[in-house]
Amino acid sequence: MGETANCGARYAALMCLERYRRDGAWSGAGIDGMIKKYGLDRRDAALTARLCLGVLQNSSFCDYYIDLYSSTKLEPKLRDILRLGAYQLLFMDKIPHRAAVSESVALCKACGYARASGLVNAVLRRISENSQDLPEIPGRGGTDYLSLRYSHPRWLAEYLVDKKGYDFAEAFLQANNRPSKLTIQVNRLKVSSEDYIRALDRRGLSHREFQGLSGCLELEGGNAPELPGFEEGLFYVQDRAARLAVEIAAPRPGMDVLDACACPGGKSFAAAIAMENKGSILARDIHEKKLRLVEQGAGRLGIDIISTACADAREPEEGLRGRFDLVIGDVPCSGFGVIGKKPEIRYKDRESLRALPGIQGAILQNLADFVKPGGVLLYSTCTIFEEENEAVVTEFLKSRKDFRLEPFSVNGRECAGMYTFWPNVDGTDGFFAAKLVRKN
Repeated sequence: MGETANCGARYAALMCLERYRRDGAWSGAGIDGMIKKYGLDRRDAALTARLCLGVLQNSSFCDYYIDLYSSTKLEPKLRDILRLGAYQLLFMDKIPHRAAVSESVALCKACGYARASGLVNAVLRRISENSQDLPEIPGRGGTDYLSLRYSHPRWLAEYLVDKKGYDFAEAFLQANNRPSKLTIQVNRLKVSSEDYIRALDRRGLSHREFQGLSGCLELEGGNAPELPGFEEGLFYVQDRAARLAVEIAAPRPGMDVLDACACPGGKSFAAAIAMENKGSILARDIHEKKLRLVEQGAGRLGIDIISTACADAREPEEGLRGRFDLVIGDVPCSGFGVIGKKPEIRYKDRESLRALPGIQGAILQNLADFVKPGGVLLYSTCTIFEEENEAVVTEFLKSRKDFRLEPFSVNGRECAGMYTFWPNVDGTDGFFAAKLVRKN
């Protein structure tokens, strides 16, 4: 098959991009679906994911050079084919340029665009010929440059520059476009971190363990179910920031815990392991189908202190008032901290986000009633916007004089009760955590 061996992966990636463009389908679900549909092996599955996510992360950047070398109005699917080719030429060093061009032409013909194969060949050859000396994107130092260079909306670039400065904003946008890594948490109820690391070493899987966070491992990539010990429940997938947020809340054996927006279950699992599977955790969420995944995950991990219930975190419930030692509220949010893993989030309509602080504040107010005196309320999001984070907590404290912020430390840094994790600073997802204590 020679250089066309990976055409299946490229076709699957193209179908994923089309599903996103046409139906707004999430990239992760789209990629998994296409891998199953076309029966791709591990190598092609990895290439499909890399291509699809890479194009979504860098679409404006690729478009700039496609349009530079083409004056033709491009149909959406044809542009996707060119984006896939341009991404390989500009970002994937291990794929020969000749293969990237020829595969794109073959893909063009396979999709019924034989009439445009000459155009695809010509545009990609021009990009290839100039790849070491491409014309610079104009306007460096301004938000238009950041938006185009890193394929983020201009309003987001403007927000970041205004809040954090130009250099910080560029570093954040750049971090969002790096190929994401896989972070797992060792299930210390079943295996020690040392023993699990040895299992990875025996398989020749490179990894990194984070100092001060036992059992938190970062791998270059891969499919979690294929790692050693998945079926046996020796680990679960969770970003380091989310794990640290649970550590900040400090669950202990014997506690009564509520995880109010629990799905997909990572924080419930982290709390249960920290509690040595002693006590009780009530995992509630508005999505009943997703709660079944929490139950399945707990079963796989050997955790039996988690029970589930379908509920809206905004709804009062007299039976839960003042009951819990710890309430975890990882509330619905805009998700702009996890752009690196879900690149399509960056294209959300800004107007659709304006109602979120009101919803988040209502959830926080309701969850506060479930905390017993002396108990902890953890408020968290996977976004980086002050409006959804510090502003919500500050407004909450104005009306709830029975709560106060509890200082904590993150990686040796002292925090006055609130902390935002940034990909370019902490090497994690973008994430926010606030630790609130109900006064006795």
